[in-house]
Amino acid sequence: MHVNRPLALIVDDEEDLRVLMRMTLKRMNIDCYVADSLQQAHQLLKKTKFDVCLTDLNLPDGSGLQLVQTISQHYPQLPVAVITAYGSMDIAIDALKAGAFDFVSKPIEMPRLKSLIEQALKVNTQEPLVSQGIEDQKLLGKSPVMQQLKATLHKLARSQAPVYISGESGTGKEVAARLIHLLGPRNNGPFIPVNCGAIPSELMESEFFGHKKGSFTGATEDKVGLFQSAQGGTLFLDEVADLPLSMQVKLLRAIQEKKIRPIGTQQEISVDIRLLSATHKNLQQLVHQGLFRQDLYYRIHVIEVNMPPLRDRGSDILLLATNFIEKICQEWDIAQPVLSRAAQQALMQYSFPGNVRELHNVLERALTLSDGQEIQPDSLQLPGFGGSQPPVLSTQQLVVEPPCLTDAVPPNRVDNKLDSKGLPSEGLENYLEDIEKQLILQALESSYWNRTVAAKKLGMTFRSLRYRLKKFGLDSDNDDEDESR
Repeated sequence: MHVNRPLALIVDDEEDLRVLMRMTLKRMNIDCYVADSLQQAHQLLKKTKFDVCLTDLNLPDGSGLQLVQTISQHYPQLPVAVITAYGSMDIAIDALKAGAFDFVSKPIEMPRLKSLIEQALKVNTQEPLVSQGIEDQKLLGKSPVMQQLKATLHKLARSQAPVYISGESGTGKEVAARLIHLLGPRNNGPFIPVNCGAIPSELMESEFFGHKKGSFTGATEDKVGLFQSAQGGTLFLDEVADLPLSMQVKLLRAIQEKKIRPIGTQQEISVDIRLLSATHKNLQQLVHQGLFRQDLYYRIHVIEVNMPPLRDRGSDILLLATNFIEKICQEWDIAQPVLSRAAQQALMQYSFPGNVRELHNVLERALTLSDGQEIQPDSLQLPGFGGSQPPVLSTQQLVVEPPCLTDAVPPNRVDNKLDSKGLPSEGLENYLEDIEKQLILQALESSYWNRTVAAKKLGMTFRSLRYRLKKFGLDSDNDDEDESR
């Protein structure tokens, strides 16, 4: 055997299948050892260092799950994939939970096997990324809970198992998903994030699976869906709890079969993706309520990672704050102030119900309101820390239909954000941001989009209005107004 070739261990009691897999791997310039039992596999593992292992789950002297568990415990650097019988998804999920890298179903499709082996061989080539401190670059924090989280994400990146990321709103679930992607063997492939709650239900199947031209009214050209866009990479389903039940059924089949069928076609397309998902809602509770399919829950919930709230990361708050201030000042091209001792204490004592996202927003606001070299507590405007708070108005007072409201914000948008009890359905912070955006648009419309006049009508500085326009994506590239006006 050539010393530079990767070495694979194939464990299966079917001789024909062993021969077929061995021939396939040989064409990939991979040398193979074969075993027909658990006992023989254990003997080979003790004598030889392998780069990848492929094992059947049904062996004459035991289950392949035992081999997966042994490899995970004693040979953690060895990626092991399992071969499952058709329709045995529950067993495949058990194998993934036990530490398997991935699985392939019988009858084995050679392109799928080749893709699996290629991904597995990439697993142990990711160390340079770790040495560059990519975890610290993408996920700031030195608290014990964050150090543990980073170690977990690094471990999960080696697998292809579906990961469900839970946590409160604003804790950084998409950041964690991106880190899993970057640390894993798919880091050269695309990372496709999708907010499931932002896609209209009638367009969801087309968005996920694509469509052919003429397949329905409005389909004027072929469309590639999100699954195909993520080919060879990672598909991240954010707010997966918002998927309608009808789409959950179709998504389940795509995950199980690793195949999709674009609207208007009869031919299925194989897809090679890693699936990550997240939501701030209690998914298990939604299952009990019949609002989320239990079988889909088990498919995407193979491994769960919980993002810690900011209140449990006390020692990270000032580290994050300093980093955010530096980045915002660089982006705005302004001098960087420092947090006063009193402002630091206020940040440390505040509970941050909106977590890291709220901290970032608080600091953006503070930099807008602060004029000196130090940020004081009143610029932070934190409840209970001496900051001036906006007056509490009724919904009727807040929602005033303008003479000419833009299509960007329908007149009833704020009302639609309230639940049956009159409370914000997406959280107070998002609700207030919608109100703020609507009032700014009203002021701009009534001022014929003269931002200087609109700022005066709203009782704020031009700089403060410009910050909010940028925050809400309303800023124009044709900026010919002077801030000093």
